[in-house]
Amino acid sequence: MKRASRFIAVLLAVLALAGVAAAPARADTVSCHGKFINPITDVCWSCLFPLSIGGLSIWKGSRPDPKNPSFPLCACGSPIPRIGISVGFWEPVRLVDVTNKSWCFPNLGGIRLNPGFDIGHGHVQGRSQIGGKTQNSSQWQSHYYVYPLLYWMEILTDFLCFEQTTFDVAYVTEIDPLWQDSSLTSIINPEVALFANPIATAACAADCVAATAKLPIDQMFWCAGCNGGMYPLNGHVSAHVTPIQASRLVAERMLYKMHREALAWGTMGSKALCHKYLMPVMRKQQYRLQMTNPISTVKGRYACAPVGATTIIPQTGKGYPVKGEDFGYLVWRKRNCCMRAP
Repeated sequence: MKRASRFIAVLLAVLALAGVAAAPARADTVSCHGKFINPITDVCWSCLFPLSIGGLSIWKGSRPDPKNPSFPLCACGSPIPRIGISVGFWEPVRLVDVTNKSWCFPNLGGIRLNPGFDIGHGHVQGRSQIGGKTQNSSQWQSHYYVYPLLYWMEILTDFLCFEQTTFDVAYVTEIDPLWQDSSLTSIINPEVALFANPIATAACAADCVAATAKLPIDQMFWCAGCNGGMYPLNGHVSAHVTPIQASRLVAERMLYKMHREALAWGTMGSKALCHKYLMPVMRKQQYRLQMTNPISTVKGRYACAPVGATTIIPQTGKGYPVKGEDFGYLVWRKRNCCMRAP
């Protein structure tokens, strides 16, 4: 009898411990939402333009374009350089997820993985009268995909300027300790101490106007225009105004983080004609961001807006409760290349 009661007690204890261990997994029942990108209907193909040869725009677009190398001819290779034509265009090459839910992948159809450990949760925190907190804040996770769409679709065969690689989930922030802690993030952005002051913050208003009207100011690399500050290079947004503003800011920080960690390189300007080059301080004019989730923006000048452009009017109604809280972006990258015969 004693043995039976001991066995029952041990069994109950084991079941209780199992219940406690499993409780977080059961409590985390928030679903992930998203969709796969349809390359025909979900991509703003007008974002490919303008197309230029040297400093001459041969196919104009409705969106501003950074300065291209002025001379139409170029030469690359050694020991005997090969003559080519200097071309400039915009290429869809990356995808970025931004979500409050750990292991949620909106651009992969809204799947949510269960890695077996409970880390990487995000949140949106409101104002508080305790401690003088006067604005909303949020914490996000992000995923970075290699997505060479033009190469896959074989729009131009044997065009050496396209990025010729395969799809890959290149970076997930849930397992990155630098992404979770702003103090640790200072390891890769130690210069943050120079810009943590009201003067540097106020100066970002000029970048906001420039990015919305035309192109962001590359010299103001600590600013993300109307969306906030680039630092710290993680998912903590101290000034959360709207979900779209905060998610775009995190996507822009993710791009900068990839440059700082040498996972993204420079592809614009005369220096990039023959090969990509290291760009630890990201040039914001190199990128445009197009929303793909929850709603694809495919029309209008701000369908693929520059880094730091306003989200007040162009993105109104694009985020909504429940199914519209997980965001995805298609990254368009400026490419200057010396087009030669293969």
